[in-house]
Amino acid sequence: MKKMEEYVRSIPDFPEEGIIFRDVTSVLQDADGLRLAIDSMQELLKDVEFDVVVGAESRGFVFGTPIAYNLHKPFVLVRKKGKLPCETISKEYDLEYGSAVIEMHRDSIQPGQKVVLVDDLIATGGTIQAAAELVEELGGEVVKIIFLMELAGLKGREKLSKYDVASVIRYEGN
Repeated sequence: MKKMEEYVRSIPDFPEEGIIFRDVTSVLQDADGLRLAIDSMQELLKDVEFDVVVGAESRGFVFGTPIAYNLHKPFVLVRKKGKLPCETISKEYDLEYGSAVIEMHRDSIQPGQKVVLVDDLIATGGTIQAAAELVEELGGEVVKIIFLMELAGLKGREKLSKYDVASVIRYEGN
């Protein structure tokens, strides 16, 4: 059986020269790669007690939903502004150039619920930090944040230093 890293396609000089793009689509389009990704991420939760899985748009949905299904937990969406139909709370966060806003339904997390956040990749950590702050605003407790891949050179884990963070694959560069 192949290692998880072998399913990730690395594309040099994308989106600009000097960057190695870690492409998750090569994992998704291989049945064995997808199974290994889900199983490996789920393994990061083996000793964690939690009530809800929260996934950030859009690849957090791809990985978070099957984990929630396998562990018989509810799944909550964090989406870009304007995509959710009911009353929401929102959080603005900084991007490399500019800012963005994410939202979640106001009734999606109940006070005291223990929450796991899931996404495919941690780079600078801005999106998932904003998602964690939304969970906390609703009274939830973030007990773990998991990723398939981590770009350690971008220091996103430092932004999330108050949380228990784990990744399946860690790339030392950016």
